[in-house]
Amino acid sequence: MKVKKIALFASGSGTNVQNIVEYFSENKEIVVDSVWTNNPDAYVLERAKKYNIDSFVFNRNEFRNTTQVVDELISRGVDLVVLAGFLWLIPESLIHNFRIINIHPALLPKYGGKGMYGMNVHRAVLENKESESGITIHEVNEKYDEGKILFQSRVNVTPDDTPETVARKVHELEYKYFPGVIENVLKGEL
Repeated sequence: MKVKKIALFASGSGTNVQNIVEYFSENKEIVVDSVWTNNPDAYVLERAKKYNIDSFVFNRNEFRNTTQVVDELISRGVDLVVLAGFLWLIPESLIHNFRIINIHPALLPKYGGKGMYGMNVHRAVLENKESESGITIHEVNEKYDEGKILFQSRVNVTPDDTPETVARKVHELEYKYFPGVIENVLKGEL
């Protein structure tokens, strides 16, 4: 049986990356192959180093205007690209060569699109007096947050909530569900 390989893309601290790495650490059929970032100062690089996972840093030109990233992913035999807090729009060359999934900190189609990430999302949810928020795990296409929805989970939002408390609730959902959804995608169940 061929081992399935995941490439994780992140732009920041990499808490979801660490959670995913730990989830698959004992798995013999699915491994985290590599970590990719557009931010040379991202703490996710330290997390990759801690777990002895190969990491790669690329700039906008390499990502958008060359096949450098795609070629390396192909040569490594990557089966799935997972965006775990990665903020750039994905180029067509990557979309056409790989299945890519993303996690979004809101219930799409609400609160998606360019600029809707992190605390911006949670502030918008509160400003619109929503009674719930949550996570959406979806396939990636050429537009921000418009790919096919694979999974959603909800949390209640109360009048006492702040962007920070909503963020905590949403992060708990991310940590709880994202690795299992990745596993189901790789097993062909999603």
